[in-house]
Amino acid sequence: AYDKTLYRQRHKVENMFAKLKDWRRIATRYDRCAHTFFSAICIAAAVAFYLN
Repeated sequence: AYDKTLYRQRHKVENMFAKLKDWRRIATRYDRCAHTFFSAICIAAAVAFYLN
């Protein structure tokens, strides 16, 4: 037995990570600084959210 709601939420999170990995800069982690890398993640997440 499994919790449908929890599974649905987990699936959404996994799909978002898959979309973020499509961005080459994030998948290969070109940025050396943590704050720059986090900024790239935020921009990619915003664009992915906007396009859906």
